[in-house]
Amino acid sequence: MRTLTPLEARVLGVLVEKQATVPDTYPLSLNALVVGCNQKTARDPVIEAADAEATTALDGLRALALVFETSGGRVVRYEHNMARALQLPGAAVALLATLMLRGPQTAAELRLNCERLHRFADVSSVQGFLDELAAKSPPRVVRLARAPGEREARWAHLLCGEPAPAPPRGAAPSGDSEVSAGELAALQAEQRRLAAELEELRALVQRLARELGVS
Repeated sequence: MRTLTPLEARVLGVLVEKQATVPDTYPLSLNALVVGCNQKTARDPVIEAADAEATTALDGLRALALVFETSGGRVVRYEHNMARALQLPGAAVALLATLMLRGPQTAAELRLNCERLHRFADVSSVQGFLDELAAKSPPRVVRLARAPGEREARWAHLLCGEPAPAPPRGAAPSGDSEVSAGELAALQAEQRRLAAELEELRALVQRLARELGVS
């Protein structure tokens, strides 16, 4: 499976979260999905995704069989297929979704933040699932180097590729012209996605030109 864009990861995480927290309105409509992506709480980073951007992300996830479109009714709705597509148990899906929604976290933070998606008995059980995800081929999570001043190492998901090194928590920005490591990683992933789309469009134009006899 190719790496996901940051917005694809956000969409997938929202679908997993809302399946557990608002089952009465799941599968989600596009509007509800965008609202979930743009939440100001329980999200890191906070984003402002437009409907068109979310639709593009959904199309990419559908192509990977990570999301299904459900028919029936007047509104198209979407549901995730993460457990089956990635062959993961529900506890591992909950951990990945929480990492996609909130960024790198310690095992203790994950246990707390996952509680509404999956209740872990203790931190050691969280650690066990993280170790299993890290041992998969390809690995789905990575343990980050412990930053100075931090008591515990944090974990990050790898569905969007290798995470960029992040500054220590609480570090003040050194200048208005600098971007954070998370923003840089998101920009790099988006650049890769746009480059792939450009290649697809170039191939399509060339094929149409050949069919029309246009040089």
